[in-house]
Amino acid sequence: MNILTEHDFNITTIDTGFITPRFVASYLITENNHAVYIETGANSSVPNLLKALQHNNIAIENVDYVIVTHIHLDHAGGAGQLMQIFPNASFVVHPYGARHMIDPSTLIAGSKAVYGEQAFQASYGDIIPIPEERIIKAKDEHVINFQGRELLFLDTPGHARHHFCIFDAQSKSFFTGDTFGISFRDFDTDKGVLIFASTTPIQFDPPAMHSSIDRLLQFKPEQMFLTHYDAVTNIPMLAEKLHTSIDKQVDIMKSVANSDNRHSLLRKEIMNYLLAELENLDYNLTDSKIRRKLTNEVEINAQGLEIWWDK
Repeated sequence: MNILTEHDFNITTIDTGFITPRFVASYLITENNHAVYIETGANSSVPNLLKALQHNNIAIENVDYVIVTHIHLDHAGGAGQLMQIFPNASFVVHPYGARHMIDPSTLIAGSKAVYGEQAFQASYGDIIPIPEERIIKAKDEHVINFQGRELLFLDTPGHARHHFCIFDAQSKSFFTGDTFGISFRDFDTDKGVLIFASTTPIQFDPPAMHSSIDRLLQFKPEQMFLTHYDAVTNIPMLAEKLHTSIDKQVDIMKSVANSDNRHSLLRKEIMNYLLAELENLDYNLTDSKIRRKLTNEVEINAQGLEIWWDK
């Protein structure tokens, strides 16, 4: 399977290969034989990211920035290893996330609490710290001039407090991390795309997520490059679907909140909601990919909703 997808404006989607194909994307932006990475995947993703650099004939010395939208490890787990490879790169992260990349011990402990020790090691391995002097803490409306190409950073809480999105003025596109939801290309049909809000532990905040989505729309973007997964268009319609998805999942949480078997009911109802969305798209519901691809997302969303509710 081809791991690289080329887009206009020197943007390449890289399939990081994390867990399953076309699950976690990294992006390479190139200008004047220099490069920027947005998202890193996990340590196991690094070979795929380097293939994209080789494909573009760019030297490791010419990687100027490694950027992560937030510090969840499917987005940032490989950052320390990459920074060891790229001698001239600066690492760009939300100010709230920087300390956890300098000293990842708390981040590791939190992830192990969610996934368990064995699953954590299998998925992420050893998280390598990044020296503080190589880190840029990108506050709201921070701008990086990458070889004459402006990248604007917007604080976008809702999925996590340590989350920003990056607006690339040249392509009129956002790199959205998890703020603009999850939309796997495997589920695309002639009727459209499946998109839903990510309510991952531990900082899901429904009003903040609504506000962040609306803020992105103010820029009238032509594309959204999602970490999960790749480019989507028809942005206003998808934004409406995301707003509905936030409210729907919150309503599901409220409906099962007092049940004895709350977690299993919550998972069941979220899965039913996503299957109904796929049915509306005329997706083949007998396809075995569905539950494989969605089960993990349903579990993580359920955990995040419960943590939000219990707060």
